[in-house]
Amino acid sequence: MFVCFQLKWPLPCCPCRFCLGLKSSFSNVYLAKMIKISPSLLLVLVAAAALTLGKYMPKTGKRIPQTLSRGWGDQLIWAQTYEQALYWARSRNKPLMVLFHLEDCPHSQALKKVFAEDDELQKVLDEDFVLLNLMYETTDKHLSPDGQYVPRILFVDPSMTVRADVTGRYANRMYAYEPNDVKLLKNNMKKAKKLLKSEL
Repeated sequence: MFVCFQLKWPLPCCPCRFCLGLKSSFSNVYLAKMIKISPSLLLVLVAAAALTLGKYMPKTGKRIPQTLSRGWGDQLIWAQTYEQALYWARSRNKPLMVLFHLEDCPHSQALKKVFAEDDELQKVLDEDFVLLNLMYETTDKHLSPDGQYVPRILFVDPSMTVRADVTGRYANRMYAYEPNDVKLLKNNMKKAKKLLKSEL
């Protein structure tokens, strides 16, 4: 319901020139404000797009982040349990990478940051591996051949054999990786894939 500014009558739509002029000047002011806001809005959109362009994007397009990733790679598909991961590895004929970590461990957090930000690593994991990250130990003692510590990364081939021979650089924690060990981890991933091809 409108009230005519000239006649002071309540009308469903005021037809007088004064009100029509007021409406058009109001829309012009609104349009002028939108034009002023638009460049800043455009800058925000461009900045947001630039931030997302640097991240790894799967071939199938952006995926909804999984809570199972726990920050290790939101665009990767993670198995929920060790049994499910073994099934996927066998049925897809891909090696399984099992990553043990804890949320409150500073070493796990440091590795997670580097792990999640490395696009090349994320791409290879997405295309060639079945993934599982665990914050608890499994009943399979083969997954802790030299003890239970975090962060720890082991590989399991599709025949369900734990690849105890694919190790990190430490003698006392053979499957531990630190943030500066990402290159070694990538080489070990290649090794796990080669073992898979040569043994099956």
